[in-house]
Amino acid sequence: MAHTFYKYHGAGNDFILFDNRLNGVQLSSERIAELCHRHYGIGADGLMLLEKPRNEGEDFYMVYYNADGNESTMCGNGGRCIAKFAQDLGLIKFKATFTAIDGPHWATFDGDQVALGMVDAPAVEERHGGLFINTGSPHHVENRMAGPDFVSVARELRNRYGTEGCNINFIQACNNELSIRTYERGVEGETLACGTGATGAAMVAVAKQWVSAAPVKLYAQGGVLEVDFKGTGPFTDVVLKGPAVKVFEGTIEL
Repeated sequence: MAHTFYKYHGAGNDFILFDNRLNGVQLSSERIAELCHRHYGIGADGLMLLEKPRNEGEDFYMVYYNADGNESTMCGNGGRCIAKFAQDLGLIKFKATFTAIDGPHWATFDGDQVALGMVDAPAVEERHGGLFINTGSPHHVENRMAGPDFVSVARELRNRYGTEGCNINFIQACNNELSIRTYERGVEGETLACGTGATGAAMVAVAKQWVSAAPVKLYAQGGVLEVDFKGTGPFTDVVLKGPAVKVFEGTIEL
């Protein structure tokens, strides 16, 4: 049966989306991985289902799968893109409220710029020679240059965290802003941006005084993100802002 799919990106972090409010899209892990494949499928860092809300008063429920086909922890850029998707579908106008695997979220819109309310985060911890923080997904952050061997170095660090692994971020501070490169587990490679990674990197940078205070502007490979919050650990009132753009739509046999 043919289903309509939609392709969105948030600062180059790209996703396949389905409107699954009628529960007509049922996909195996293998099929999700095929759809996300860059050469044999549509191509994406992940796939999302917009489903009926599970809590009263909310607009929808977000289900997120990594490119390997497995359901994953929170995706910040994915959350911003699915909120924009809901607006494009006409489900909401000015503000979205929804729940994802890590809990409730809200989103507001200014053209293609989407601000997403993230979950609170605990204090930064030292692990495996870097700094660890969970922003809805686990992230390892180091203040170091990402050279041509970034992917191989990051993969080795990812594996230090065991079978489930950890996302790896290398950042550098300049003029109170950050550059960032991220290796994502589940994609098992570098992505052009990572929302939860940018959030964690900004928190680490403020906690370690590599930048003075939030909000923090981050330059990822695929675009610019901004993270605001209160505190130096724990972190509250967390907001991730950046572009969320529809690329195209089409139909595919599932």
